[in-house]
Amino acid sequence: MVDAVVKNGVIEETASESSIKKAATKNGMDKDAFLQLLVAQMKYQDPLEPTSNTEYISQYATFSQVEQMQNMAATMELTRASSMVGKLVEVNTVDSAGNAKVVQGTVEYVAYENNKAFVSIDGALYSIDDVVAVVDETYQSALDLAISFTAAMDKLPRLEFITLEDKENIETLQKIFNGMTAYQQSFIDKKNVEKLQKYVERIAELTEAAKPDKPEEGDDKVEEGDDKVEEGTGAGEEDKEETDEGSGAGVEGSE
Repeated sequence: MVDAVVKNGVIEETASESSIKKAATKNGMDKDAFLQLLVAQMKYQDPLEPTSNTEYISQYATFSQVEQMQNMAATMELTRASSMVGKLVEVNTVDSAGNAKVVQGTVEYVAYENNKAFVSIDGALYSIDDVVAVVDETYQSALDLAISFTAAMDKLPRLEFITLEDKENIETLQKIFNGMTAYQQSFIDKKNVEKLQKYVERIAELTEAAKPDKPEEGDDKVEEGDDKVEEGTGAGEEDKEETDEGSGAGVEGSE
């Protein structure tokens, strides 16, 4: 049940109440109204030229057709409303100020009153005539995700102003996009996909540039190796000189 809203001492009409009231005024010419016209015609007919029995029979047949059509329409309306239970729907209605309002929610149950079907959304009743869309939840979820993703992208600075402070946000968006299904990714604008790719590449460049310079270890090893080679060569020459001296001594001993 919808509680009344009081503002400035005046009871405001909710969107649900507005929808129900509008449905009540859409009854038009029902079978009861047709029967009242028929009775009024018989009551005020000209007694000198009364309506013939044939005309009454014809009108009664028309009355029966109207009743059957209304019963059929009511059955179809109830079937249509019942098929919406558990589904996400959108309802176009107006508030007490006459402002258009869109209500979205899951249909909890269907109420049928005075040959009119009403759907319950968050505990409030709305005429089935005001239901403008039945939304697939997978579609709505993908759409909401795309809207949130686009909003997050718009909050990022321009590419030339990107810094490492934006790294976490960009990596988070990259993970979200990569975690989407192909169906969900199809809701993302291609421009935003290209924009995200450029941001990722820019962050990679900034991260690489921020790394400290490392010494060229390979060159040090070569220089150390050269030193070792040079040291080894020096030792060999000293041994050679000692050998030559020994030879000389030997020669001198022979003489």
